[in-house]
Amino acid sequence: MFPLNTVLFPGVVVPLHVFEERYRALVHRLLRVSDPAERLFGSVAIREGYEVGDHGAQSLFRVGCRMQLTEVSSNADGSFDIVAVGRDRMRLEELHTSGDFPEGVVTTLDVGDDTASEEVVARALATFEDYREAVLEIRGDPHPEPLPRDPAYLSWTLAAVSPLAMPERQSLLECDGAGQRLLLVTELLRTELRAMRVIPSLPATEVARTRWSPN
Repeated sequence: MFPLNTVLFPGVVVPLHVFEERYRALVHRLLRVSDPAERLFGSVAIREGYEVGDHGAQSLFRVGCRMQLTEVSSNADGSFDIVAVGRDRMRLEELHTSGDFPEGVVTTLDVGDDTASEEVVARALATFEDYREAVLEIRGDPHPEPLPRDPAYLSWTLAAVSPLAMPERQSLLECDGAGQRLLLVTELLRTELRAMRVIPSLPATEVARTRWSPN
């Protein structure tokens, strides 16, 4: 398990810098798995606490994401730079921290309904375009690549690149079904837009293309 100070989503590629001993041990363990497709670990967001130190991760969210290790670069100081991609959602039932690295007992969650109406998809796309235009005046493009049109992938993409607070990102992860997730992210972005129009400023949480550290 990699508890992090952020929420990860299925389908999203995430770079991680790994330097703390227990997570280095986990990377070594994953590299001993012969089938690359089975180099899996879980990530849940930290509700209270820190990523590092003996008192880190004192309270965790229970719904997280299973990640697949896809790239590994070792550094001279023993740390790693890795890349992982989100596979699916999971629920953390138990967490054991007495070993070399945290281990969890997890349950894989159903994907839910991966469809959404054309109206819901169009509204989500239009709202994100409005948000993109607003932030282009004060920072770079939050997602310069073309957005997917598949409802499920679109819902995860918007959840990942929208600069929302941790509880809001967690609610998107826990939301069942692409349609419900698109409705929720649309409403959250509209709320963000209303706030920015009153007090023009950067969003409170910078999340897009950030190099997260699991330490």
